[in-house]
Amino acid sequence: MKKDKKLARVIAKIGSLKYSLNTDYFDFIINTIIGQMLSTKAATAISNRLYALCNDSITPQKISKLNIEKLRGIGLSSAKAQYISEFSGFICKNPNYFETINCYDDDAVIGELTKLKGLGMWSAKMYLIFVLNRLDILPYEDGAFMQSFKWLYSTNNIKKDNIIKICSAWKPYSSIASRYLYRALDEGLTKDKL
Repeated sequence: MKKDKKLARVIAKIGSLKYSLNTDYFDFIINTIIGQMLSTKAATAISNRLYALCNDSITPQKISKLNIEKLRGIGLSSAKAQYISEFSGFICKNPNYFETINCYDDDAVIGELTKLKGLGMWSAKMYLIFVLNRLDILPYEDGAFMQSFKWLYSTNNIKKDNIIKICSAWKPYSSIASRYLYRALDEGLTKDKL
């Protein structure tokens, strides 16, 4: 709060952050793949259909039994259906994958996740923030983050270098600051001037 007066105003409005972490690593990644480039409403609808196909419990084994046509039938693109199918097969063969990578440092986790088809930098950063609770991740690839950033700093300059420069004041708690921006958006604060 001392380093960033604008962010301090957001923190003062929201107060203490309370959040829980997603502990179902596989489920998180599947839903991350589903949600890429989709509205929350569309992603939720597709996820709900996938849960229904899997009897309300998404597991690598259950998804591996579904063919691409079944996955396409719930509204997934061909590419996402393929990514989900391949990822499920990969986890079936590597059941300790998450336990292994969760011990790695941030860059190594990103490196491992982005080796997998369908997972890029955005997906890896979401995993670091919302699953592993890593405290210094700056998710400038995320649309919701960008929307709040533009509001907070009254800027349309959303070039990576500019964001990194402005947000350097947040270190080593970039993830916490980002969570405040997400919360500001969720609570409708970004509709009004700060």
